[in-house]
Amino acid sequence: MVFPKEVLQRLRVENGDELFLIETQNGIELSPYDPDFGQEMDLADKIMKKRRNVLKKLGE
Repeated sequence: MVFPKEVLQRLRVENGDELFLIETQNGIELSPYDPDFGQEMDLADKIMKKRRNVLKKLGE
């Protein structure tokens, strides 16, 4: 797809960047951020907090 320069500037993306369509209560949103990646990072944070001592030992 081709988007106007103004739209690309507002999304803070450049030619060739990946965009994601996200279904929300308000309809469809276009975002440069992968929502699945955010969920995966939240899960990783929980695991790292829970296993902090193990990770510290592995880092030594």
